[in-house]
Amino acid sequence: MDLGLRGKRALVLGASRGLGLAIGQCLAAEGAIVTLCGRNCDALVQAVGALVEGGAEADYLQLDLADPAQRRSALDGLLADGRGYDILINNGGGPAPGAVAGVETAQWHAAFDSMVTALFEITARVLPGMRERGWGRVINLVSSGVVQPIPNLGVSNALRASIIGWAKTLAAEVAADGVTVNSVIPGRIATDRVGELDEAAAQRSGSTADAIAKASRATIPMGRYGQPAEFADAVAFLASGRAGYITGTSLRVDGGLIRSI
Repeated sequence: MDLGLRGKRALVLGASRGLGLAIGQCLAAEGAIVTLCGRNCDALVQAVGALVEGGAEADYLQLDLADPAQRRSALDGLLADGRGYDILINNGGGPAPGAVAGVETAQWHAAFDSMVTALFEITARVLPGMRERGWGRVINLVSSGVVQPIPNLGVSNALRASIIGWAKTLAAEVAADGVTVNSVIPGRIATDRVGELDEAAAQRSGSTADAIAKASRATIPMGRYGQPAEFADAVAFLASGRAGYITGTSLRVDGGLIRSI
């Protein structure tokens, strides 16, 4: 199936590792012109080098979503040529694990700015060009916690849910302009982030990360963690011309983990 992504310009946030990097690699393999964004410059250079060596068109932007001044300056430079982007992958890091009851006001403000405001702000900068061209894809990576709250990830559960409400509202506002807005919900995907969460759970419980992962896999009908490439394939479809009539929805890529209908 030709996804119709050749020559489309894609901006991928949080792309120095994990799901963001897998998505960038997948879009590049489909012929998109990809800009990988993230905090780890060395990792971005390495990732872009591998893509270019493989024949893809790719560049990178060092971007810290937690630094408002830096992200605005970076976007000014990125968008200065007026070409804009056809695809925006909104992906940000998650907060540290913890209960929701004890979160201080300053923590809420800082987390909301980096996890939510940053994505809204970047979308607002990229969206006008999409609407003018009559074609665009905004895809948000969230968490299974927006459907089924995850114990000890209180801040993530709360803030990522706000992205779902925003995305559904925005989808209706821009649908007639040929722009779709969707969210993708990962289950337990084998990334560094999930490994870190398993390790944190092991430390809290006095267990081991392997034991935590084994117990986690037992809750997944498929009996395994997903692979980043499997998740990226689903995102690439939503980014494609083939998905032009899908908007305002949330797609689960979870191996059956989420139990609700």
